[in-house]
Amino acid sequence: MKHLLPPLKFNSKELEPFISERTIEFHYGKHHQAYVDNLNKLIIGSEFENATLEEIIKKASGGIFNNGAQVWNHTFYFDQFSSNPKKRPEGKLFEKIEQTFGAFETFIEKINEACLTLFGSGWGWLIIDNDNNLQIMQTSNAGNPLRDGFIPLLTIDVWEHAYYLDYQNRRAEYLKNIWNILDWNVIENRFNNITLKT
Repeated sequence: MKHLLPPLKFNSKELEPFISERTIEFHYGKHHQAYVDNLNKLIIGSEFENATLEEIIKKASGGIFNNGAQVWNHTFYFDQFSSNPKKRPEGKLFEKIEQTFGAFETFIEKINEACLTLFGSGWGWLIIDNDNNLQIMQTSNAGNPLRDGFIPLLTIDVWEHAYYLDYQNRRAEYLKNIWNILDWNVIENRFNNITLKT
């Protein structure tokens, strides 16, 4: 199976000023593409040659896992953004966020704090755990909640290549601004399309 770089739903300028065209060109056009290219080379002749990204995340190790997970993570990340996003969730997801964190604003504060305090490179996530509860989760490097049997709903990339061209070392500013382009329609659809465990 040859893995491909998925097209973006927006052009490279549409997320400005929060994420610049230059960052999209490097982050998506070079980093994301490199993970796809590396994965396609590494899986040749391996047991993962015809595996899905989800199978690779759950079962692979080393370079195949790192590149496969990063392809999945980046696709999931870029898919959340819009130049005209829905700024707040509604319905069942909003109720679950309020039940879990007390208030939507508290959730934003907590996930931003998780992303800000993650040492080095990695990802901040909103996930559904094995008891159908919402949790905020940190993963280092290429880590992905699917590996632990969890269901990702939202992710924030805190590798420096996600923000350094625009924000340098100001990760907190990047985290504050990312909510201006995150589309809760996408997150709601992810939530509404999952099957909760019984």
